[in-house]
Amino acid sequence: MKTRIQRSRGFKGEIRIPADKSISHRAAIIGSLASGMTEIKNFSSAADCLATLNCLQMIGVEVKKNKENEVSLIGKSLFGYREPENTLDAQNSGTTARLLLGLLSGQSFFSVINGDSSLQTRPMKRVVDPLRKMGARIEGRNDAYHLPLAIKGQSLKRIKFKLPLPSAQLKSAVILAGLLSEGETEINEPVPSRDHTERMLDYLGAEIKKDKKVIRIQGKNKFKAKKIIVPGDFSSACFFVAAALLAEDSEIIIPDIGINPTRIGFLKAAERMGGNIKVHEKKERCNEPLATLSVSSSDLKGIKIKPEEIPVLIDEIPLIALLATQANGVTEVHGASELRVKESDRIRAIVVNFRRMGVDLEEKEDGFIIEGPQRLKGASVESFGDHRIAMTMAIAGLVADGETQIKDFDCFGISFPDFYSLLGRWQKDG
Repeated sequence: MKTRIQRSRGFKGEIRIPADKSISHRAAIIGSLASGMTEIKNFSSAADCLATLNCLQMIGVEVKKNKENEVSLIGKSLFGYREPENTLDAQNSGTTARLLLGLLSGQSFFSVINGDSSLQTRPMKRVVDPLRKMGARIEGRNDAYHLPLAIKGQSLKRIKFKLPLPSAQLKSAVILAGLLSEGETEINEPVPSRDHTERMLDYLGAEIKKDKKVIRIQGKNKFKAKKIIVPGDFSSACFFVAAALLAEDSEIIIPDIGINPTRIGFLKAAERMGGNIKVHEKKERCNEPLATLSVSSSDLKGIKIKPEEIPVLIDEIPLIALLATQANGVTEVHGASELRVKESDRIRAIVVNFRRMGVDLEEKEDGFIIEGPQRLKGASVESFGDHRIAMTMAIAGLVADGETQIKDFDCFGISFPDFYSLLGRWQKDG
């Protein structure tokens, strides 16, 4: 699918963002580990999250989709799953594959996880290594560096593990395996990453504690299911935050959006750039903070993004690049080499696409340097099969002269199926 985007005068009014993808994954997986029925309100309809539900059904979890965005499932009390008859297909979802590795390592059966051609290129060894130290038997090509991976469930042992890089998926896989292990598993996290897994387990009553940089999980202790209400997805909201900041005559309100401190690095970076953003009506629900965001058109300035900031805004770096093209002064991003092994090489995708739109920027191995403001010109750009690149280029098209064409745009449905319809509803053609 190729789509065309025209320059816009701006956005007005209220926009409701669909459910948080990261929290939806965890609500389903952790809910399946609980005892009793978990009811999930506002579950994400993203393809990645549906892949998680399908995999859980294949290992014996009874899943019901009650209403459009409501899901209920019967938990397996840690060990009640069954061997799947076929390969578990994580599709494009790294979260599905990596978290299920932790869950399946401690079960009493054989299983295989695979994914699409993009997911098969992404690194899995970082998750496999600590699980093997816990006693897991995981085999695959290149010493289990890539999918597909075969898992022969084992009785797991506790581990003391220092995270070699800030990765919520790696951390979560080890936490889930720790729930299935003998004794107390200890994880040292030098640099914070998303903490949705820890928050949800604490909300459900699992024995998990965090003291500064150390997370402790007591294994083989059951916990009970509860109702989980998923907030709006902050990462999805960021596309419309960026649009409102850049497009003239914009003023939008985004209610009920998750503002977990480990997720809002983009918000803080945009504020440092001079963005007119207000956070109000703060509250907490199911152990997750949420609020309403008010955003309006802004004159931005360049900033420097340091390596220690990257973990809390890793998914929004393409949007930082877009803001940088319209900001006064130099914006530098360093320490983002992880972007090279996402759904695409996102650093390269940023550089290629913005150069096509007339931007002069410098590519670095771990980031980029952009001096703005630079006038964007409509061009033919590519998604590279990456949902976040597709949506970033759509927002870029709103502030570019002329028409922007995006090749293979339909991959946005992997994380944000409503993106294009919301974009059309709120866009005002200039």
